[in-house]
Amino acid sequence: MSGPLAGISIIDMTRVLAGPFCTMMLADMGAEVIKVERPGSGDDSRAFGPFVNGESAYFMSINRGKKSVTLDLKSAEGKALLLSLIDGADVLVENFKPGVMKKLGLDYEVLHARNPRLIYAASTGFGQTGPYSARPAYDLVIQAMGGIMSITGPDAAHPTKVGTSISDISAGVFTCIGILAALNHRHRTGEGQMVDVAMLDCMVAMLENAVARFAASGVSPLPIGNRHPSITPFSTLTTSDGMLAIACGNDALFQRFCNLIGRDGLPTDERFATNAARTAHWADLEPLLNEAMGQQSKAHWMEVFEKAAIPCGPINDIEALSADPQVIARQMLVDVVHPIAGPLKVPGAPIKFSESKAEVHAPAPVLGADNADIFGKRLGLSQEKLDALKANGVI
Repeated sequence: MSGPLAGISIIDMTRVLAGPFCTMMLADMGAEVIKVERPGSGDDSRAFGPFVNGESAYFMSINRGKKSVTLDLKSAEGKALLLSLIDGADVLVENFKPGVMKKLGLDYEVLHARNPRLIYAASTGFGQTGPYSARPAYDLVIQAMGGIMSITGPDAAHPTKVGTSISDISAGVFTCIGILAALNHRHRTGEGQMVDVAMLDCMVAMLENAVARFAASGVSPLPIGNRHPSITPFSTLTTSDGMLAIACGNDALFQRFCNLIGRDGLPTDERFATNAARTAHWADLEPLLNEAMGQQSKAHWMEVFEKAAIPCGPINDIEALSADPQVIARQMLVDVVHPIAGPLKVPGAPIKFSESKAEVHAPAPVLGADNADIFGKRLGLSQEKLDALKANGVI
């Protein structure tokens, strides 16, 4: 099966994380992704550790399945080569600060006039408009500004960033969605367009019920650790040998849960009889549940709860996750062989299609690995010309 985006050509001018994550998803779904990098150094993340045989594991984890060409975009010849690639492309993705592409003479207006069918996607910290547009942005800064740190952590005194670069990743996912929507628009109208995605916007979009709670109450939500602000028990509880995540989303589940842990009197206590009451009296309920759960191990409770269809799960570290049979069955960790780094495990494609296939097609490319193929075979440059361009630092 070919991927659902087979035949779509992507010019990838992104670096580090948000943009590369977007184009990685497109590559997994079958698009041809041509990553354009600086000669000599490439994507900034090629210098991020840890390293395997001198190759960045960080870079390899988010650039699999792509092709790599090198171009000096400040040179006339480098820009001309890029424009030749863009002429035959469906999508261009970049995550420079607003204004950089305009200085290069490669902004949306110029490229749209040259290739009206081109979809131009820009993923930035603050977007193309607004008073913060020109500011630099990194994930930590956006998590702080975007509200998510204010509702994450054990308590109000310890706002905490999410353990993964969630603002970068969400921007990558939303940019991918925007590109797919723009491709559908072009399918209907024949016209390309610009897709403008800001990391800060994505964080606001992901605040979920925090905005609703503020709108309803006028009070800013605070961090409350692992529990849910309006569903109880919906938290981690302590067994004799560690924690389990337990989610009882209604009264019937709570009653069944209490019967299983030997606390069948709790649902008749007026403090715990309803979800609202349990949420209001969590400080009273939590130690009672922990005392009961502490009588047995995680494995014991997992077996009991799974048989009774109580939503629960262990707190897996990455080693445990790697051995999880569900993760393995869904091919969510796959092995690739990099030409320099050798065998490497990377996350798989999370979207499963019935009639086409998303998959990890190849490892991340070595810097400039596809210069000869793309510039030589596709654009028709001779080996002599390629050698001259390389000697002059253009590729």
